[in-house]
Amino acid sequence: MGKEWIYRLITRLSGGIARLLFGLKIHGRANIPSGHGFLLIARHRSYWDIPLLAVALKPERRIHFVARRTLQRNLLLRPLIKNLTITIDREHFRLQDYRRISQALEADKIVGIFPEGTMTNTETIRSGVVRFAERSGRPILPIRIAARGPYPPHYPFGLPRIDIWIGQSFRLAELESELNRTLSRQERYAQLGQALMQRIDRAGLPAERPLTAGQELR
Repeated sequence: MGKEWIYRLITRLSGGIARLLFGLKIHGRANIPSGHGFLLIARHRSYWDIPLLAVALKPERRIHFVARRTLQRNLLLRPLIKNLTITIDREHFRLQDYRRISQALEADKIVGIFPEGTMTNTETIRSGVVRFAERSGRPILPIRIAARGPYPPHYPFGLPRIDIWIGQSFRLAELESELNRTLSRQERYAQLGQALMQRIDRAGLPAERPLTAGQELR
């Protein structure tokens, strides 16, 4: 109960600060699955991503973010990482790490994963989110953080205006139906990973509207 109270308090405080600094607006809450756990996916570009996503789902819908264990080296972050996330050894992913995430999904918890696994700009999508979606059969909820202005923010004067777009949830089978059946396992995971990122980048956009150059970065 103590952890839930801390999470709700931090989320409420973050919401007030985000609205004050960024004029935060949230769209598409009606798309959030109810009653059962699911995988939440988003791009990772700032430490603000985590509190913004928590605010988007409201304090009552706690997100169990997957975080790398090395973040506990930061003395300020250590209590939050230890008590409010699912910590894993990203560089030496072990069976107990896999089980920790799987058990959270089996317990109907909301698990938040950044498919890139890092804030560094990269085209590499880790296969973990695909594997967990495949094994659990849980819905996947894509969320797009759209910033008009510098993001991450540039303090004190480079503050963006932020809209959060919650997309339609879907299941991995929807993406698999579009794949070539002759793909190798590695190719399949790679293409599914790219498809997941496209779903994130299109969250809140009309289905027929094409992405403009660089739109996934806004």
